[in-house]
Amino acid sequence: MKARMIAVNKKYIQLIVLVSLAVGFLIHFPELVSLTDVLEQRALFPGMTPADVLFEVGYTFLSLLLLFAMNTVLFGFNNPAIHMSWWKVLLSFMLMWLSSKMLGELFVYLHHNFEIPAIDAMVHHYLHPVRDFIISLIVTGTCYISYLIRERQKVMLQNGKLVTENIQNQYQTLKNQLNPHMLFNSLNTLQSLVRENPDKAQDYIRELSRVLRYTLQDNDKHTVALREEVAFVDAYIFLMKMRYEDNLVFEMYIDNCLSEYCLPPLSIQTLVENAIKHNEISNRKPLTVTIRTVVAAGEKNAYLCVENNLQPRRTASSGTGIGLTNLSKRYDLLFGKEIQIRETGNRFSVCIPIIKP
Repeated sequence: MKARMIAVNKKYIQLIVLVSLAVGFLIHFPELVSLTDVLEQRALFPGMTPADVLFEVGYTFLSLLLLFAMNTVLFGFNNPAIHMSWWKVLLSFMLMWLSSKMLGELFVYLHHNFEIPAIDAMVHHYLHPVRDFIISLIVTGTCYISYLIRERQKVMLQNGKLVTENIQNQYQTLKNQLNPHMLFNSLNTLQSLVRENPDKAQDYIRELSRVLRYTLQDNDKHTVALREEVAFVDAYIFLMKMRYEDNLVFEMYIDNCLSEYCLPPLSIQTLVENAIKHNEISNRKPLTVTIRTVVAAGEKNAYLCVENNLQPRRTASSGTGIGLTNLSKRYDLLFGKEIQIRETGNRFSVCIPIIKP
C-alpha cells in the first residue's frame, strides 16, 4: 500500500511539473512569437527583451508549482482517502484565482523595487486578469481531472477484486458439487458389489479410498498437473472395470512431454463418467473409451480428448445435471476457455484444453 502511494504521488508530481512547464510557455506565447517579429514587438511590446520574456516564463512556471502545491496541501487532491465535493472544487478555483492575482502583483513589486526583468507593455498588463483566470482554471482543473482518473482506477480495481472473488466463489461451488456426485455413484456401485461379489467389494473399497483421498487432498486446488490427474483416473478406471469387467475397455495415449500441463481436478474423471453414464455397456455392445493428448497442428494449444463409440442407452440415465455443463463452466471461470464437444457418426468426443504452466 505504501509503495502504491509513493507511485501515485510520483506520477502526480510529474504531472504538475509538466503542466506547469507547458502553461508557463503557452501563457506567454504572444510575447515569444513577438521576439521573432521586430515590427510586432515594437507595436505591441515596446522595449521588450528576451530576458524579460524568460523571467516572465520562469516566474509563471514557479507560480504554477506553488499554486499546485497549495491546492494539494489545502484540498488533498492527491489523497485517495479524500472525497472531492463540488464546493471544494469551487473553493479551490476561487482561492487559486486570488492567489494567482497576488503572485502577479508580487512580481510587479519585485520588478519595480529590485529591477527584476519584466515586460512593461500596456497590452501585457491588460492580459494579466485573463491569464490569472486561465491559470486558476488550469490548476484546479488539472487537479480535479487527476482526482477523477484516480477514482476511476480505484473503482476498476475494486470491481476487478469483486469479479475475482465472485469467480472463485462460483468455481468453489461448482467443484464442491463433484465430490458428493462421485461418492453417491460409487456407493451405489459398492452396494451392488457387496451383494454379488464380496471379494471384489474389498478391492473396490481399497481403490475407492485412494480415489476419495485424491479428491480430498486436492479439494483446495484450482488446477492440477496432468500426471496427477492421470494417476487418479487410473484408480477410477480400476473401479469402473471391476463393475463392468470386459464390457468396458479403456485405451490411454498420454504424451509424457505434456505431463506438467495443468487442468481442473477431476476433469478426466468427469468425461469418463459421462461416457459410462450415457452409453449402453453390455456383452452385446461393449464400450471403448479412448483417452489421448493432442497438440493442434500449427497451434501452441494442447488438448486432452476423451472419445467413445456412441451407443446411447435406451432408457434415460439419472444424474444430477452436472456433467459437461459443470466442466464447461469451470473452464470458463478458470481460464476463459471453452471445451470442444463433437458428435460425428457413431463417435462422440470431448476435448478439453490443458494449460502450459
